[in-house]
Amino acid sequence: MSMPSPKTEIGLLLVDKPAGVTSHAVVAAARRALDERRIGHTGTLDPFATGLLLLLVGAFTRATEHFHVLPKTYAAVMRLGVETDTEDPSGAVVSSSEAWRDLDPAAVASEVAGLVGDHEQVLPAFSAKRVGGARAYDLARSGEAVELPAASITVHAARVTDVSLPEVSFEVQVSTGTYIRSLARDLGRALGCGAHLSSLRRTAIGPFAVAEAVAPEAIGPATVNGPAWRSAAAALEWLPRRALDESEASDVRHGRFLPTRSEQEGPIVLVHEGRLVAIAEAVEGNIRPRKVFA
Repeated sequence: MSMPSPKTEIGLLLVDKPAGVTSHAVVAAARRALDERRIGHTGTLDPFATGLLLLLVGAFTRATEHFHVLPKTYAAVMRLGVETDTEDPSGAVVSSSEAWRDLDPAAVASEVAGLVGDHEQVLPAFSAKRVGGARAYDLARSGEAVELPAASITVHAARVTDVSLPEVSFEVQVSTGTYIRSLARDLGRALGCGAHLSSLRRTAIGPFAVAEAVAPEAIGPATVNGPAWRSAAAALEWLPRRALDESEASDVRHGRFLPTRSEQEGPIVLVHEGRLVAIAEAVEGNIRPRKVFA
């Protein structure tokens, strides 16, 4: 049996973004290809970066917040000795140094491994964060001085994969909101030579891997039958779930509470006959529907 088209089926689409295009352009292309206006993403990639974008299709766009808890994994390359104003290859050089020539690769690897832990990260001026209602990158491009507050981030894992000075390849797994180019900036400063991020590829977001993603030009109605598609009922696999009978599903669709079957607290996915009925919250002995899906 073939699956319904995305006009009636809601869910998650894994896309492999190429370099040189914006995340917004990928979303726009998906909207055209699937004839579906309601498509959003769970986190952008810079134009120069490649890799995994998670697109939420149809009413499943309402589930965006539940993806923010997932760690993101990147393969990155930083170029030592050159710092740019954007902290990536698109920017103007603000400082340069030949001090990288004296670095010991083991010391570089140790510095990268030392990223693991909780940090307050100073965000880049060329970022999408809003300052007084305007995007920071718009202010920076107009020549205004931009000072952003530090953000709390977590680096779950970090390791060097290759040292070919002045380039250093590394892998990191980080919390949502972490700027990898700012990690490269800070590493360069710690090593005494400056650095910028020269290459970035997002390889995973939580349990979703770029190896299963589809290229933007390959998106079409048949996509919902392929490995890049997850139904809404299956997409939130890290959350606890409860299968409903017909009576319970009807109650939930009308906003009625259900009794819990355990001491569980927090978000819970409610499904009936393989379809997402609601994302609910277990609170004080009740399952309370928060977002109900037709």
